[in-house]
Amino acid sequence: MMPSAKFPDLENASVLITGGGSGIGAALVEGFARQGAKVAFIDITRETSLALCDRLESSICTRPLFLKADLRDIEALRAAVSAAAKAHGPVTVLINNAALDDRHAVEDVTPDYWDANQALNLRPHFFTAQAVMPGMKQAGRGSIINFTSTSFLINHPDMPSYTAAKAGIVGLTKGLAGYLGPHGIRVNAVAPGWVMTDRQRERWVTPETLAAHVAKQCIREAMVPEDLIGTCLFLASDASRMLTAQTLIVDGGYL
Repeated sequence: MMPSAKFPDLENASVLITGGGSGIGAALVEGFARQGAKVAFIDITRETSLALCDRLESSICTRPLFLKADLRDIEALRAAVSAAAKAHGPVTVLINNAALDDRHAVEDVTPDYWDANQALNLRPHFFTAQAVMPGMKQAGRGSIINFTSTSFLINHPDMPSYTAAKAGIVGLTKGLAGYLGPHGIRVNAVAPGWVMTDRQRERWVTPETLAAHVAKQCIREAMVPEDLIGTCLFLASDASRMLTAQTLIVDGGYL
């Protein structure tokens, strides 16, 4: 369900979303497009990304800009940021959403696996922020929204490299907020709980595990990708102009 709130200052804003081709990212692409923002998104998967663009062009007469890139390739990432700015103007809203929550046992982690995991789940957050920073400084404003996770807060046992990266995102958010605040740029993090994306349903969700999880939430409903849109719209807009260096937990009250 799309939020009913309208944020006039987001109309024509240049928005860049990583991992925007599916899951939470795709919901955010649609949510910002429906606000009238100029949305570009980076994803590695062409087929689903183009299908999303086609669907939005048909349903709301707005076609987001799909930029194919592997976020582990920093030069490709920088080129994608430049392409977004060339098409829509300097990026003033960045959402670092992309992640890969593959499960892995402590005993099986090698140095190469660790580095590859961090190269996708933590490193791009910094380098994408670095790439948009000059344009935001020139504009005198900006909002960077980094997706972390509640996984490291609930002591999730099955993905230690991922949870380390997600904890690191909180530290990165606070450090960038301190550095960029004098330039009018805000940096915040969003920590979702268990969101029922297609990937989650295909790999890990069973009726029993979902029921047990929802029973521990204050709001007894399964979360879906659209539930993250409103929080990000708020953080991107001037409605939150004095809110920075914070982590907003969106988990239905599980924590």
